[in-house]
Amino acid sequence: MLTPERHRKILERLQESEIVKIHELVEATASSESTIRRDLSQLEKEKKLKRVHGGASLLEQKGVELSISEKSTKNLKEKEKVARYTASLIRDGDCIFLDAGTTTFQMIPFIEAKEVKVVTNGLTHIEALLEQNIDTYLLGGAIKPKTRALIGQGAIAGLNQYRFDKCFIGVNGVHLDYGYSTPDPEEAMIKKNALYLSQVGYMLCDHSKFHEVTFSKIADLKDAVIVTDADEELIAEFKEETTVKVVTP
Repeated sequence: MLTPERHRKILERLQESEIVKIHELVEATASSESTIRRDLSQLEKEKKLKRVHGGASLLEQKGVELSISEKSTKNLKEKEKVARYTASLIRDGDCIFLDAGTTTFQMIPFIEAKEVKVVTNGLTHIEALLEQNIDTYLLGGAIKPKTRALIGQGAIAGLNQYRFDKCFIGVNGVHLDYGYSTPDPEEAMIKKNALYLSQVGYMLCDHSKFHEVTFSKIADLKDAVIVTDADEELIAEFKEETTVKVVTP
């Protein structure tokens, strides 16, 4: 089978099922595994798919954003592993920014450091932070209904009053060429400013976020430390651009 025909079949299978395994493509195209791996690498470079462990998936739509309830059910175990590890990075007396998002929300029960101050733009975080007896500061601004995040000029103005030891940011896309991204430009501005105001910034992302690009750029890869559950094969190229901390079970 010629290369263009194999590529067409691979993309057709993806449109049908969104995720396909390498062995399925080997059978569908009567090709070797090494040939399919080369095909997937080429199609990824052409921004037509995303490689995942053992296969490939469709790229996410650039401007589509899931609601809090939809996000909270996706990759739950992986997010919890990332959240537990990142919470352990907080030291006694730290002043931190905790971004609105489901993975950062899962950090809260695991925060054991004392005398921590948290600034957040996540409305859903407030009750959990107070239950942990953590000093909490909520930004102002407009409420984004879908993610319960505070955004806009009010949130930016409030954020700029603080300086942080660390910030913890949720992200929708992590890409070698385009850096970190998220669907909403206003949320991107909050995340970008928080990184600028922090001594160290951490991007929390499960394996599904790699090689994805969404609508609004937050920062370049070098601007933050990546915390992820992704395997070594997936993150190898990213480790050449920034620090990557891989959580273990």
